[in-house]
Amino acid sequence: MPIPSAGTHPSNPRVLVTGATGLVGSRLCARLAASGAHVIGLSRRPEAARRAVPALAEAWPLPGSGPLPGGAVHRLDAVVHLAGESVAGRWTEARKQAIEASRIAGTRQLVDSLAAEPADARPRVLVAASAIGFYGETGEREVREDAPPADDFLARVCVGWEAEARRAEALGIRVVSLRIGLVMAKEGGALARMLPLFRAGLGGSIGSGRQYWPWIHIADLVGLVEHALAHDTLSGPVNATAPTPVRQAEFARILGRVLHRPALLPTPAFALRTVLGEFAGEVTGSRNVLPARALESGYAFRFAGLEPALRDLLG
Repeated sequence: MPIPSAGTHPSNPRVLVTGATGLVGSRLCARLAASGAHVIGLSRRPEAARRAVPALAEAWPLPGSGPLPGGAVHRLDAVVHLAGESVAGRWTEARKQAIEASRIAGTRQLVDSLAAEPADARPRVLVAASAIGFYGETGEREVREDAPPADDFLARVCVGWEAEARRAEALGIRVVSLRIGLVMAKEGGALARMLPLFRAGLGGSIGSGRQYWPWIHIADLVGLVEHALAHDTLSGPVNATAPTPVRQAEFARILGRVLHRPALLPTPAFALRTVLGEFAGEVTGSRNVLPARALESGYAFRFAGLEPALRDLLG
């Protein structure tokens, strides 16, 4: 996977990955290292990060504020910014502040640190995570990257998050913001949370079941990051979702079929609101999001259909 280089490290590009120990970051680091990249991680516990992610060539401490360590950001070829507090669960005011700070202030800290580097030592590209929460509730309407943002909590976070990443463009850095959907992975994310109930035969639709769930297999999310790093004509927002969003009731039926379990027990929306509060809207809301720019730029999804994706993960 070729990474655009300023010529300093043409055969072993230096790539900084934030969130390297996370679900997506650990897989991405392994892929990058296998392609010959010198992968650098940032972590509150760098030694533990090295043990957890053997693909890391270096791991540097992540300060709570202020500049990032010079060794982590000097003469990079690329940066992948995945770090951020999970949005799953009840949103207390303290949790909202943590979500916002980890994304907006965390991205500001990264870009400010890159700005402090000499112009010829800055990376060529920054691929930064964002989320389909940017669009809010979209109902039946098909949504592509040119759709405007919503005006709820998560949408406002996404707008600020992307704006901080976009500041890197003034430094001569190409910026791609991946608006990530529901990540399908056996070991974490939305699918892992649903598996115990479905395996016990207690799964089913959520809310009305008619809401669209834009999903993506973790292999395609990692593939899209690699695609964004390598394609120097791609910039701006890119929806990181499979080209076939499904309604939630269909998702439940397919998951039940793959697991050979019934999927007949619906979870009413009011029960979710009781348990999850404001976050329940992220589960019951409909987002018919399509990856228009990924497809236009030539990305070929390995898993365009939900059933093959789930069979690959759970078979």
